[in-house]
Amino acid sequence: MAKAKVAKRPTRDEFELEELGNQLVEAYHERSEVLLTVWGKEEQVRGVIIKLDSRTRLVHVEHTEEEFMAKVPFLDIMRVDSPRFM
Repeated sequence: MAKAKVAKRPTRDEFELEELGNQLVEAYHERSEVLLTVWGKEEQVRGVIIKLDSRTRLVHVEHTEEEFMAKVPFLDIMRVDSPRFM
């Protein structure tokens, strides 16, 4: 049986990861709503960042409408946007 090929996550350099991290930290401190584009997911994750867990490398995002929390791996986050400008 052949194994199904899974698309690899795009690689990013240190500068891109640092910029992404800075955007996440800024949104966390300002308690502003973000729109995250996550690798491997069709829909974007929208909400407020309530925790940045450096041990597990997860970003905890609380959805404002559904009162639901998503835990997104930092390396899976491809882009951070503000819904105000969308």
